[in-house]
Amino acid sequence: MPQRLKLIVAYDGAPFAGWQSQSHRNTVQDHLERAFEHVTGGAVRIHGAGRTDAGVHALAHCAHVDVLKFLPADRWIKALNALLPSAIRVLRCRSVSHDFHARLSAKGKIYRYRIWNAAVLPPFEYRRAWHITEPLDLKILKSAAKHFVGTRDFAAFAANRGKPEPSTIRTINSTHVRKKGPCVTIEFDGDGFLYKMVRLMVGALVQCALGKMRIDEITSRLRSGKIGSARFTAAAEGLYLVRVRY
Repeated sequence: MPQRLKLIVAYDGAPFAGWQSQSHRNTVQDHLERAFEHVTGGAVRIHGAGRTDAGVHALAHCAHVDVLKFLPADRWIKALNALLPSAIRVLRCRSVSHDFHARLSAKGKIYRYRIWNAAVLPPFEYRRAWHITEPLDLKILKSAAKHFVGTRDFAAFAANRGKPEPSTIRTINSTHVRKKGPCVTIEFDGDGFLYKMVRLMVGALVQCALGKMRIDEITSRLRSGKIGSARFTAAAEGLYLVRVRY
């Protein structure tokens, strides 16, 4: 019987086309599967907790895989990291029950969005934060973010992935807006997120904080449950998957 491994993976998303496997084979999932195939000698399928877009980062993405080769957890970590690009690292690995599924067992996720709000973007923040030079009204940003909390229809804050979603109802448990120097972080804790949902929410919040959109437009879009027009999507490089909750 195969052994099921649970992996916690961190990655700098800048060099990759997101998590989900694609034909060009330059995604995080593709690189992980190639590393496993090299170690096990056979094809394997990695199952992630969800997808991330091209350029999006992860501090702790969760995945599982079934393998016939048995190695101690620390050996798996060492072997995989020796084969993976330096921008992808397996942080933790352990054997789990076959009842565990990285996506289906997940209870929620925490995402963090970073904005560098200053005239100059330091080189070490390049592709790590969304650079906004115009001053953001932090009070408005915090006030607007609270309107996303609760169980709502987020259809107006989702992009079309090419197939209809079974449901666009999601629950946001909390939002936290913080500022330290020029760095503004917005954190969302929710039971699940639609395609580009966080980036569309952040885009709306920034428009409000720049005085280009009223806060009540957020509430009206949530009430309508319709996509509508003039939506603004925040840059991918500012987004981080912080944690998957089980």
